[in-house]
Amino acid sequence: MPKLWNETIDAHRAAVRAAVLETTAALVAEHGLTSVTMSRIAKDSGIGRATLYKYFPDVESILLAWHEGQVSRHLGHLAEVRDRTEGAGERLEAVLRAFALVSHESRRHHDSEIAAFLHRDRKVTEAQGQLRELVKDLLAEGVRTGHVRDDIAPGELATYCLHALAAAGDLPSTAAVHRLVSVTLAGVRPDPAGASERSRGAAGGSAHPPHPPHPPHPHEHHSARGHRPAGS
Repeated sequence: MPKLWNETIDAHRAAVRAAVLETTAALVAEHGLTSVTMSRIAKDSGIGRATLYKYFPDVESILLAWHEGQVSRHLGHLAEVRDRTEGAGERLEAVLRAFALVSHESRRHHDSEIAAFLHRDRKVTEAQGQLRELVKDLLAEGVRTGHVRDDIAPGELATYCLHALAAAGDLPSTAAVHRLVSVTLAGVRPDPAGASERSRGAAGGSAHPPHPPHPPHPHEHHSARGHRPAGS
């Protein structure tokens, strides 16, 4: 079979598959997972039921394939944000902000039933591990450059950041999402007071507070009170 013919067939199959995935995602978002049928997907995709079954066995497999594509694109987007941003502190902030915005947009389109179904997927767990490693590496870089606190392990901080920013999906606006990112970043930055104490200790000096003044001696107090000017 000529190469051009093969490429045309592959392109057609990819286009059909993409149409099926997008159609299914839209139908499930609008009607719920249990209300969508293969017949409806075939009709809205513009193909026959027999053709649809050549690609996918059921609605759940279509939705999982769609979600895996979404997760892959989101990870790629975060890696792109990381690679195009200069500076350790700026890079960490840019990636966390991008993740929060993705969480905000994604959760708005998923009800609890769909979210519970999708998060049973093994590939979602794998993707979460990749995401945690990406954020952990950025935090470790921030520790080395002084942009991130060093009293808590980067892996623990990564878990904190991802759990905190996952709440972006429940926020009402992007402005609220940006505030959440600011609060989260504040929790991973070094404590200025602690850094000051460490720098003083490293310099070999120990700053002691000045001694408080001694209270007046009781005899002095009584003597002052009992004194009368001459001639009074």
